[in-house]
Amino acid sequence: MGPGLRRDDVSRILFGLLGLIVASLLGTAPAKAHPHVWITAKSEVVYAPDGSISGVRHAWTFDDMFSTYALQGIETKTKGVYSREELAPLAQTNIESLKEFGYFTFARADGKKERFLEPVDYYLEFKQDALTLHFMLPAKTPFKAKQAALEVFDPAYFIDFKFEEKDPIKLVGAPADCKLQFLRPNDGTANAQRLNENNFMNGDNSNYGAMYANKILVDCP
Repeated sequence: MGPGLRRDDVSRILFGLLGLIVASLLGTAPAKAHPHVWITAKSEVVYAPDGSISGVRHAWTFDDMFSTYALQGIETKTKGVYSREELAPLAQTNIESLKEFGYFTFARADGKKERFLEPVDYYLEFKQDALTLHFMLPAKTPFKAKQAALEVFDPAYFIDFKFEEKDPIKLVGAPADCKLQFLRPNDGTANAQRLNENNFMNGDNSNYGAMYANKILVDCP
C-alpha cells in the first residue's frame, strides 16, 4: 500500500465514496439530485505535433470538507504537511475509483465519440487546506476534428464541477488556427438542453448531471 496509509484507511475512503456515488446513481430522483462533493477544475487539451488531440490534462481541487475527510488516517513526517509521496496511495485510490465513471470526461470529434485510456502522470498535492488531483488522460487513439467537443460533468450530479475563473482551459501545442470556446453550465448556453441518448450517456436519471456540464469546444478549420 505504500508508506503512510493503512489498508483499512484506503478501504474506508474508497468504499465510503463509492457507496455514496452508487446510491446517488441508483436511488436519487432527478428532482432531488444535488452535489455532495465540489471540485474546482483547470484543464489542458494537449495536441500532438501532427495536430491531433493526444489527451486531456486535469487538475481537480476538492472542497475543504472532502479533503479533510480523505486525509483521515494518513501519517506524515510533519503534522499538517503532506508530501506527494505520502499522498501517492490516496492518489492511486482516487484514480482507480474514477475509472468506473469514465473520469467524468467525455469527448466527441466531429460528432463521433472518442475514448480515453487510463490516466498517467497522476499525483495529489495539498495546498491551502485542499487536495488537488492532477492527471493526464490519454486519448485511446489521437484524433483530429474540425470541431472537438469535450465535456466534464458527473451524470448523477453527485460531484459539482466548477472551472477556475481565470484561464480555466488551455490548448497545449494546438495548431495556430484553432479557436477555443468554453461554455459554463450557468452561462445560459451550456445547460440550455439536456444531452440525449445520442450524446454521452443513456437513461433519464443518468443524464441529470448533463445540465451542469462544462463544455469545451475547439474549432480547427
